[in-house]
Amino acid sequence: MDKLNTLLLRTSEFWLYLSQEQKDLIREGQYLLNNVIRNQAYHFKDYSFLVFPFAKAYEGFLKQLFKDNKMISRLDYISNHLRLGKLMSPNLVGRLGEKSLYKKIRDAAGEKTADRIWTVWKIGRNQIFHYFPHNVKAISLMEAEKIITEILDTMENAFYKMRKSNF
Repeated sequence: MDKLNTLLLRTSEFWLYLSQEQKDLIREGQYLLNNVIRNQAYHFKDYSFLVFPFAKAYEGFLKQLFKDNKMISRLDYISNHLRLGKLMSPNLVGRLGEKSLYKKIRDAAGEKTADRIWTVWKIGRNQIFHYFPHNVKAISLMEAEKIITEILDTMENAFYKMRKSNF
C-alpha cells in the first residue's frame, strides 16, 4: 500500500489538517496491515476489519471538514445524533433541501467530488459494516487494501477541493 506509506511520512497540509485521533486511527490501521496481516500467520475469510480504522477516520475527517466549511454547525459536529450518510445521500437532496450535505459539497467542490465522497462512504462504511443474513459482504485482503486506498485518496482530494473553495 504505497499510498498509505507515503501518506504517513508526509508533512503535507492535508496530513497536518487531520486531528490526532484521525492520525492515530490511520497509523493503527497501517500497523494492522503491516504487522498483523502481512506475516500471514492466519488467513481470514473476511478482511473487513482492516477497513474499520480508516472508515472511522474518514467519518471524523468529513465531520471536521464540514464543520470547518460551515456546512454543519459546531453543535452538529459534537452531536451523537448527526447521521452523515443520510445527509450526504444524493437520493435525499430534494427531501433535505438546504440541509443536504450532498448539495453543499456539490455546490462547493463539484458533482464529481460529491459523488466520490458519497460512493466511498457507501463502499467503505455502509457495505462493509452492515450485516444481512442474505448478503454477508466478506472482502479479500486485496479488496480491503483497495477500499482503504480509496478512502485515503478521497479524504485528500476532498480536503484540497473544499479547502480551496471555502477556507
